[in-house]
Amino acid sequence: MGNPLQIFLFMDALGWQVVEKHAFLSDLLPYRQAVDMQFGYSCTALPTILTGQRPDVHRHLSLYYYDPEHSPFWLFRYLNPLLKPKSFWQRGRVRHLLSRLTRTLLGYTGYFQLYSVPFDRLPFFNYCEKRDIFAPGGLAPVPNLHDVLLASGLNFHMSDWRRPEAANLAAARAQAADPAMRFLFIYVASLDGLLHLHINDDDVIRRQLDAYSNEYRALFHIAQEHHDQVCLTVISDHGMTPLRGTVDLQADIDKLNLRFGIDYSACYDATMARFWFLNPTVRPAIIDALTPAPGHWLSEEDMRRYGIAFPDHQFGEAFFLLDNGFQVIPSDMGLKPLPGMHGYAPEEAESQASILSTHPFDDCPIRAVEDLFTLMKKRIEKLKKHACHS
Repeated sequence: MGNPLQIFLFMDALGWQVVEKHAFLSDLLPYRQAVDMQFGYSCTALPTILTGQRPDVHRHLSLYYYDPEHSPFWLFRYLNPLLKPKSFWQRGRVRHLLSRLTRTLLGYTGYFQLYSVPFDRLPFFNYCEKRDIFAPGGLAPVPNLHDVLLASGLNFHMSDWRRPEAANLAAARAQAADPAMRFLFIYVASLDGLLHLHINDDDVIRRQLDAYSNEYRALFHIAQEHHDQVCLTVISDHGMTPLRGTVDLQADIDKLNLRFGIDYSACYDATMARFWFLNPTVRPAIIDALTPAPGHWLSEEDMRRYGIAFPDHQFGEAFFLLDNGFQVIPSDMGLKPLPGMHGYAPEEAESQASILSTHPFDDCPIRAVEDLFTLMKKRIEKLKKHACHS
């Protein structure tokens, strides 16, 4: 009855514009289209892809949110005066090492980074991705892809996102050579970092895409040698937008002389600022302070449309989103701008994700990234039916 294999290869930041501009794997993967991005960042999009649900259901939006009563970072109240000089502790390598230590001490299994969040503000915040979102139960109570695969009874393999990309691709080749293997989910993340730095350098991008092309062709060839039916589908979470300007939103708020943690709280992400109005009377002043900046306040309708209308305002009561290409500098994510960034309005062309496949996916219309989960689930169901008739 045959031994089919479904391969889903996730490429972080493989935006539709990059796919079209470089005709990436157009011969091997002729069935392709743009996919609407989930509002937010990779920490938002990945849970959406892994569950088929939006943030207001899986409850992952940004990494940090105001929650002083349950903050795991209470120790920084006492450490902050000791972490001198400030310039040393703002260095990227130092922050990275401190992040690894903090993650270990807290016992978190998910992706964790302190980024550039000020130490004196950390005790006001909680952290969202405490669990490995790829692991079984990682997004409980919402079932994720791993949960679905376990329940299917199929032989499957999912990449370990912590491992180097080369190791994950090597593991995928080994798994593809197993005739009993039925489903592969491969995690490829380094394109995101490359595009952050080289979004304007077509030669650098082309060389990297050529390298990926060779890797994926080799993987597909191995799979074909050991399976009579192979479907390879490449999916992504968002695109990348070139830098067009920077805005210091925090300076605009600081001019109001409000008290952080008493009057208001805020998270300054790379492309937006999120606010909690602890003293409701300060709301108009904060709204007015940022209105002249290149961006806009999200309306309630925007939040519903983007799937981020949390009744409890977990991730903020008000969101100010910058115009396409502008970055918040300094932000809690970084102190200097990057040549490329994502996290803008999903309807922007440069924000669009992509799907490319060896086979049509007409049976599962794809509009936004949450539909990618539906497609994977349908392919799993098809494999289960095939196994039952074998």
